[in-house]
Amino acid sequence: MNRHRKMQAGGMPAMGGGPPGPPQMVPMTTVELSLSAKGLKNKDALSKSDPLCIMYMKETGQERYTEAGRTEMIKDTLDPQWIRKLEASYRFEERQMLRFAIYDWDSKSSNPDDQDKLGTVECSLGEIMGCQGSQMSRTISGGSGVLIIQGDEVSASKEVVTMNITASDLDKKDFLGKSDPFLIFYRCNDNSSYLPVHKTEVIKKTLNPVWKPIVVPARTLCAGDHSRSIKIECHDWDSDGSHDLIGECYTTLQRLLEGPGTTNIYQVINPKKKAKKSSYKDSGKLTLRSITIHVEPSFLDYIRGGTQIHFTVAVDFTASNGDPRTPSSLHFRQPGVDNQYSLAIKAVGEIIQDYDTDKMFPALGFGGRVPPEWVVSHEFFLNGSPDNPYCQGVAGVLDAYHRSLQTVGLYGPTNFAPVINHVARFAQAHQDGNNYFVLLIITDGIICDLPDTRKALVNASDLPMSVIIVGVGNEDFSAMEQLDGDEQRLSSGGKYASRDIVQFVELRRHLGARGGHHSQALLAKDVLAEIPQQLVSWMRTHGYQPRPPVAQGPLNTYGFD
Repeated sequence: MNRHRKMQAGGMPAMGGGPPGPPQMVPMTTVELSLSAKGLKNKDALSKSDPLCIMYMKETGQERYTEAGRTEMIKDTLDPQWIRKLEASYRFEERQMLRFAIYDWDSKSSNPDDQDKLGTVECSLGEIMGCQGSQMSRTISGGSGVLIIQGDEVSASKEVVTMNITASDLDKKDFLGKSDPFLIFYRCNDNSSYLPVHKTEVIKKTLNPVWKPIVVPARTLCAGDHSRSIKIECHDWDSDGSHDLIGECYTTLQRLLEGPGTTNIYQVINPKKKAKKSSYKDSGKLTLRSITIHVEPSFLDYIRGGTQIHFTVAVDFTASNGDPRTPSSLHFRQPGVDNQYSLAIKAVGEIIQDYDTDKMFPALGFGGRVPPEWVVSHEFFLNGSPDNPYCQGVAGVLDAYHRSLQTVGLYGPTNFAPVINHVARFAQAHQDGNNYFVLLIITDGIICDLPDTRKALVNASDLPMSVIIVGVGNEDFSAMEQLDGDEQRLSSGGKYASRDIVQFVELRRHLGARGGHHSQALLAKDVLAEIPQQLVSWMRTHGYQPRPPVAQGPLNTYGFD
């Protein structure tokens, strides 16, 4: 079977302060790495080596590796199984590079430079966690034998809270109309500061909003601590981002779990109004209508069970990019320097590749005139093949992109719906819980088929897929924000998206003086942070539980079957 056809692509002190910026939800999980080795080089003449392993990590934006932990030393063995575990903060949206250095630890010095080195292994944390069963074996460089690395999520709260909350009699904030209210939930940190962790959708023109069910992990809402303080702010949305605070209240998960009743009706207090008027009572009320709590599998549970993430890239070939042969073009290729398109492909692709076993990625183009007929296409394959869009790894995608610039004529218009529907067809055919699709669209312009794109995204929200849109160049992309469901639920023809699957990012926000690698890391962090929760939400909605971790057979040098 042709592979392309098979699968493609209250009672607490009031807190003051101005309106908060957009809350950041950064999925982060502590993982525990268990290490063992087989067949190490023997450095001792009269006995066997005394191995110890040090883990170094290169974090986002850093150029150097720094020590992140070390095992104990085990005497006289070439096949050590270290007891001490090494922990790391695992972030899906970043490529976290690790180096494991193994030493024959003979002296009392704690300095590894004083020891005999037995070899090293380099990989990303994502490669470990992306392996089925989260176990990876790698040949040791500069020595002999193999290092076996097992990754496990540290036990933590996997409770997920689902709440229905309404408000009544909110203050009117808009001069010519009613308020457009939304809620922001804040978690109290150990230093008593509050961190925004969840935001609802905006309900337009009402003082009595009914928000859709709020689904948030307890570890996000209150770090899994039912008695930890939670602040809820109610704001009036403004299109320019200067949202007005209507009021706030405080609660705990423990209190919320008492359920509907007088205990969970909250006065919304505006601190400034309260300070000015002694007769001030409140700015409305929040009422808990229902609440449930259940234990939910994590993103890593699905990955360990074998769920694959399939990455497709779609590149804008419209004429507004400029002639690729001129330095002013967004497609201009200068040797040794990434243009904005290749930077985006690398940033996202190098993360996703760790979760796709065969690393074969469909690469599409749109808005270009394609040989030999030179007709405009919004769904052509960058590698020039008429029936197989697959490229080998990120390098293959970049190569196909660069070659296509020599053969495809830039034209237009900027239509997104064809490539979204292209990937959606394959997501439609693979709704078994074993596959999830991520489409990266890179564009320099404003969408010309906005109604069709909205319809395609609303339909795709029911499928196992997410869409990342990266805007390059200096265009005004404000209209693009409506596709990102952070502020308002996306709708088309009266149908609302079942979940938010779109993340839009302007690349220029990540292009600073620090250069390409730093920009690439920040871009990857920004565009990929929502993917884990989007995957889990689709699995939950469709009733899929993770399969048991797949038993590992013999692994090759790179840790893949």
